[in-house]
Amino acid sequence: MIKKRAGLSALAVLGATALALTGCSGNGGGSGSGSGSTNANGIVTTNGSEPQNPLIPSNTTETGGGKIITSLFDGLFTYDADGKPVKELAKSVETDDSKTFDITINTGWKFTNGEEITAESFTKAWNWAAQKSNAQGASYFFENIEGYDADKDSELTGLKVVDDDEFTVTLKSAQSDFPLSLGYNAFVPLPSAFYDDPKAFGENPIGNGPYKLDGKKAWTHNQDIKLVANEDYQGKRKPKNGGLTITFYSTQDTAYSDAQGGNLDVLDAVPDAAFSTYKSDFPDSNVNQAAAIFQAIYLPYYLDHWKGEEGQLRREAISMSINRKQITDKIFQGTRTPAKDFTSPVIDGWTGDLKGSDVLKYDPDEAKKLWAEADKMSKYNDTLTITYNADGGHEAWVTAVTNSISNTLGIKAEGNAVPTFAEALELQTDDKLKGGSRTGWQADYPSLYNFLGPTMGEGSSNNYSRYDSAEYNELLAKGRSAATVEEGNKFFDQAQELLFQDLPEIPLWYSNVTGVWSADNVKNVKFGWDSVPLYYDIEVTK
Repeated sequence: MIKKRAGLSALAVLGATALALTGCSGNGGGSGSGSGSTNANGIVTTNGSEPQNPLIPSNTTETGGGKIITSLFDGLFTYDADGKPVKELAKSVETDDSKTFDITINTGWKFTNGEEITAESFTKAWNWAAQKSNAQGASYFFENIEGYDADKDSELTGLKVVDDDEFTVTLKSAQSDFPLSLGYNAFVPLPSAFYDDPKAFGENPIGNGPYKLDGKKAWTHNQDIKLVANEDYQGKRKPKNGGLTITFYSTQDTAYSDAQGGNLDVLDAVPDAAFSTYKSDFPDSNVNQAAAIFQAIYLPYYLDHWKGEEGQLRREAISMSINRKQITDKIFQGTRTPAKDFTSPVIDGWTGDLKGSDVLKYDPDEAKKLWAEADKMSKYNDTLTITYNADGGHEAWVTAVTNSISNTLGIKAEGNAVPTFAEALELQTDDKLKGGSRTGWQADYPSLYNFLGPTMGEGSSNNYSRYDSAEYNELLAKGRSAATVEEGNKFFDQAQELLFQDLPEIPLWYSNVTGVWSADNVKNVKFGWDSVPLYYDIEVTK
């Protein structure tokens, strides 16, 4: 047994000054007091998007499915509104060296089918998720556990069950932020029914969280999903309402209209067309607060003109041809902040003064010079396209970005709209892009590494640009194995300085969560550090 312990209190979490960077509305940072009596059985209606994959936690790596999984499952930890870890199933997570962890779970928890949750509910789920043959999008979260092999099926030998309430985790190398990551969806436990038929489970998941599916036909694909409160839930996120109906809208404008008409209770993303009016449309029920969201565009390395020295010149030219300040002011009207790095200011350890960040400044003369140098190597005669999902409210800014590029470089650049987020992701994951694409990252857990490893690191399913840099991966590895989070951040800063040279992604801006809700229907609406509403806290008054 481990005697000397370093617990979660030693880990870095969100910075206390983060919200000052972009400002909040005057409604208490997203909390609506509302009026009238509450209906504990009332259903909250909110917006969402069709999940890319079946609802298996370790294969749900996008926001549409993520908000559903987070509602259906509890892991060892969850995160509060500020991103601080909150113990749920974890009774203790203890270590001497940030390499071997002794995890004790709380007893008495059950899945919604009545099965008891034990240590094996975790270890078996993690081991399954890590197997190459299971092709899970979040398998890389287990890469530092002993036994993990990205190239073949291999048992996670670093997982050992002590008894029903305790297991140990041995990592390949020390990882100071490992406990902090344990609130992410990939680490939740799974019931034995999952292994009988994972495909069927993905359509009707059995969880242990604050909500459960409202019957076996709760998910109507491309339409909505209906959740009801889990009456046997034992965690800290006890619902104050009777459930959620998450509607998959084809456009945010339609969702906004429904919210105005009282037909949608909570909208977590105001469309750009309403940026100038949402505060007057919803005077006492709106929020504009910083969130751990980074937005960028990227040009895949598998395309001609975008690799080698020519590609590096063109990437720099594109970056310097974008007038970020003008776009965030005119299009987003204070709901975005021009990026200074590849992470987010709301994460502890962030710095906006990294070497090489000058490449993010609008400099049309330098952009033209760099593009001309690249043209000497190979003339660019293509139309530069930026692919985006039409259901995400991106058209205005994509048009502004492509216009900025066109006007600066004298090339033809335009947006390429595809109907849904899922379709846009399919083009990215299958390497079928004909040009650039928008991309974004909403943090899984509050860590600089979580922005850098999953999106541009070796072996990550979200490395859509197909960036491959041994030097970058080595810096990430050194950062993760540092003795403390603070020491690790120094290596992550060095990794970002390399990114400014290579530009596998071209940073655009940091997003605020800009949301509204119907004050006549709901109250006590709060938004979290990751932009997702705290659904369980919402009270229904309709």
